[in-house]
Amino acid sequence: MPGYRIDRISEDVRRELSAIFRELKDPRVCGKMLSIVHAQVSSDLSYAKVNISAMEGFEAAQEAVKGLKAASGYIRRELGLRLRLRKVPELRFVADDSIAYGAKISKTLSEMEFSEEESENEDV
Repeated sequence: MPGYRIDRISEDVRRELSAIFRELKDPRVCGKMLSIVHAQVSSDLSYAKVNISAMEGFEAAQEAVKGLKAASGYIRRELGLRLRLRKVPELRFVADDSIAYGAKISKTLSEMEFSEEESENEDV
């Protein structure tokens, strides 16, 4: 199977999962700002590893993963209805802290910019 097909299916799974997450009513999932960082489907389409990150931090992402695992049957059924695939992949959710890490790096960079501007103003 060509590699671009797997990439296209992975992107379709990611897009549809984002829409399905908005419809979930589990309090561990619906109250949080979740983001799907990466979705990778195996070459035989039997498994999909989905990395989940939350703006609230890593602990919130871990709690959301517990809720998503509990609702994985519903999510998989909805995914099968929305995508025309012969075999709907089994979903494996993994907590990820990349959004919080990116926010920390952005904050550090903005602080460095601010300190550079202050040092330039003192020299004048």
